[in-house]
Amino acid sequence: MTHTARRIGRTLAFVLPVVLVLSGTLAVTRVPWAGTSSTGSQILTASSKEVSVRAKPRTPQDILRDKLLDELSEKDPGVALTDLQREIEGRPSLAGHCMAIARALGRAAVERYGPTRAQSYSRPVCDTSFAYGVAHTH
Repeated sequence: MTHTARRIGRTLAFVLPVVLVLSGTLAVTRVPWAGTSSTGSQILTASSKEVSVRAKPRTPQDILRDKLLDELSEKDPGVALTDLQREIEGRPSLAGHCMAIARALGRAAVERYGPTRAQSYSRPVCDTSFAYGVAHTH
C-alpha cells in the first residue's frame, strides 16, 4: 500500500506542474490583448492621441512650492520657511500664494516629523499658515 501511494505521489508531482503550465499558457493566449482585435487597436489609438496633448506650463508658485518641499525633506522645515520668507520678499508677486505654500509645508512637516515636532518649527511666515497646515493635518 505504501509503495502504491508513493508511486501515485511521484506521478502527480511530475504531471501536475506540466498540466498547470500548459493550461496557463492556453489561458494567456485567449485573452483579448494577446491577439490583434479591433479593441486593442482602439486602445493604442486613444493613448497615442493623449500623448500629443501638451502639458500645462508650471506656474512660479508651483515651482517654488516643489522646491521648498524638496528642501524640507532634505533639511528641515525651518530652512524651508526661511527660504519662503526670502522668496516672498524678493519676488512680491508670489505674496498671494505664500499662505498656500506655507500650509503645504506644514502638512509635509507633519508627515515627516509628526505633529509635535512639526509644530516646533512654526514661525510667523505668511500669517502663521505653516501652523495652520500642521494643525489641520493632525
